Amino acid sequence: MGKVHNLEKDGSNKNLQVDQLTSRQYQEVLDMMIKFRENKGWSLYHNLKDLAVSLSLEAAEVLEIFQWQDEQAELSRDREIHLEEELADVLAYAFLMCGKLNLDPVKLVKAKTKINESRTWEV
Repeated sequence: MGKVHNLEKDGSNKNLQVDQLTSRQYQEVLDMMIKFRENKGWSLYHNLKDLAVSLSLEAAEVLEIFQWQDEQAELSRDREIHLEEELADVLAYAFLMCGKLNLDPVKLVKAKTKINESRTWEV
């Protein structure tokens, strides 16, 4: 496991939670996904562990699109559409995980970006 960084100076995540500043679009999409999940009877399988596994599997499907391709190769329109579908799946599982944790994904990414701005990496 890599180094864990506090996303907020006081070590809490209270400023990263869903609140009145959270995008209405995110909240609507999350509500739509939760209703879909409930209608399918999948609530039992949407715990953090299973969502993390599904997120990883969908991310692997994104990677599979590029398997055996030259890095300079242009994506065909069909592959681009496939990539869009797989990215949607990745985002859906990430949003569902944020929903379970009551985290605003935009605030979360902003907080992590601030941490990364102060970090250095060996190349």
